Amino acid sequence: MLGVADVRRTPRRQSAIAACAATLALLALALAPSAARGAPEAVVRVDQLGYPNEGSKRAYLMSSVPEAGAPFVVARTSGPIVYTGTVAEPSAAWNAAFPYVYALDFDPVTAPGTYRVRVGPSASPAFRIASPQSLYSPALANALYFYENERDGPEYVPSALRTAPAHLNDARAMTYLTPKVNVNGGFVREPESLGRRMDASGGWWDAGDYLKFVQTTSYAVDVMLSGVRDFPAAMRARHGADFTDEARFGVEWLMKMWNERTRTLYYQVGIGEGNHSTVGDHDIWRLPQADDTYGGSDPRDRFIRNRPVFRAGPPGAPISPNLAGRLAAAFALCYQDFRESEPGLAGRCLLDGESIFALANTEPQGRLLTVIPFSFYPEREWRDDLELGAGELALALEHAGPLPRGLPHREPAYYVAQAATWAKAYLRRGPSVSEGLNLYDVSGLADYDLVRAMRAGADERGLAAGEAETLGGLRAKLVQAGEQAAGDPFGFGFPWAQSDTASHGDGLAVMAAEYDSLTGTHEYAGEQIGWLGNVLGANPWGVSMIVGDGSVFPDCLQHQVANLAGSLAGGSPVLAGAVVEGPTDEPSSGEVEGMRRCEEGPGREYARFDGQGSLFEDNVQAFTSTEPAIDLTATSMLAFAWETVSGALR
Repeated sequence: MLGVADVRRTPRRQSAIAACAATLALLALALAPSAARGAPEAVVRVDQLGYPNEGSKRAYLMSSVPEAGAPFVVARTSGPIVYTGTVAEPSAAWNAAFPYVYALDFDPVTAPGTYRVRVGPSASPAFRIASPQSLYSPALANALYFYENERDGPEYVPSALRTAPAHLNDARAMTYLTPKVNVNGGFVREPESLGRRMDASGGWWDAGDYLKFVQTTSYAVDVMLSGVRDFPAAMRARHGADFTDEARFGVEWLMKMWNERTRTLYYQVGIGEGNHSTVGDHDIWRLPQADDTYGGSDPRDRFIRNRPVFRAGPPGAPISPNLAGRLAAAFALCYQDFRESEPGLAGRCLLDGESIFALANTEPQGRLLTVIPFSFYPEREWRDDLELGAGELALALEHAGPLPRGLPHREPAYYVAQAATWAKAYLRRGPSVSEGLNLYDVSGLADYDLVRAMRAGADERGLAAGEAETLGGLRAKLVQAGEQAAGDPFGFGFPWAQSDTASHGDGLAVMAAEYDSLTGTHEYAGEQIGWLGNVLGANPWGVSMIVGDGSVFPDCLQHQVANLAGSLAGGSPVLAGAVVEGPTDEPSSGEVEGMRRCEEGPGREYARFDGQGSLFEDNVQAFTSTEPAIDLTATSMLAFAWETVSGALR
């Protein structure tokens, strides 16, 4: 967004680096002067969205002085105390200002209502205790609102933030070969035109910018369609948040980017960074409807007015396996969701999905194809993508009706075997490549659906990985997250001092629910609520990393529409449902002409809560903290939908 490489899209830090940073931070605590030299300070952090009435409930007290043995109370906002507990021993130190962090449990409070947790004069933000449906349905509606506001093209959804369609010129976009670019995405030389125009209109913007990528859109569609399939009461209801139309909108754009007749894939619309003779998307700050005529006839702005579409390879060429896998999954899920209501669309989706999977390059050399520049989204693992694609094709064929002509395979057993092969190949890579469900690792969803495909009647004899091994792979990631949580003062299953922390927390909550569902247990029920709660305010900064979900959330997003058309102080309108990057280890800054500055100054009011190598900054310039994206928001949908089901079963 700022004319430099997007730091969010840099490689993930190794766990050893995070561990080293945590060790140094704790050493600094031991050597630092006591934070208690001044007046004692304490703050209480809670899940600001609220707690399901029958689930576990945990708040956190951060204090500059010891508090063990002190009483804490849970009181209705109207006044009466309903529960009294005692502050136990601290879980761990956080930073020099708050060396004492305590977990405060209040599971016995189950009556619906609005409450606060108080420790002496310190009180938490207000939160609700309610049924899962009551708690999470509004959050799902917010997530849908976010995607509607990310819509590009003529089928935009009018809202307080959106008043006009955008990028109508994409309907006749020129196609190009992938150009050579520098690390920031600026052209080293002019891209070569293919001389063919195509309709690339529609789709969602990737993030706070206006680029469109198959890499991130296919992931968001995968997650959204799986939610529509598995949680019809939460995501397909006739009232509240119905994601059916939004999922179709995403699928239809992906179908435009794949030409089944010529077997050609296009993977990107627009350029991020310009050069000395070309303006790129990240070089300017404006509302999207300005782009179709931006700069008049100025040749420097030609790729703003008429955005290029980049081809992945010549017709029939092998497709990078990460894109092939997640695209095949998106089209297979399209078939699963629409085979009864829209059989024509579903049939085209299934044929597209099988065709793309058949072209997957299973021996890629060098970098995977994600976007240009690669540094925006540097994915390095792809076996999980192929596992997901094959697993969803298997599930599509398990309950298939009349099948379209020309399918490469018509039996689910073929794809179960393929999915098992890639699941095994992924497991052989070991824990160094494993992380919770997010854009870069879809095994958390792939393992879940592969087990379901196996249980639908697959013969495990001869499979590279059976049900037990696949389920064990899912559990191994949760064990790894549990080990991380055990050493974190807030019980978070992912290091705060990395990137995309909010998305990872949502993904871990989804995986916890998946595992319990497959095993028929409640082994990870507490972690499911806790990790989601960490994202929603039970964290050192006391900020919900999902806009509009809670009382304290980022006000000053690095998102052009939210910045130019929305409130910068948490009022109306806000980009509700947007999941931001969250706490990170990498600060960012830089101003683009036209940005509205934050109303509360430089956005470092949270600096005193930074700790163990992590920071959070609520500032339009801080894209490493406050930029939302379609991939970051995707897992929140499943996390909320799972809670509507899991909470009812506890």
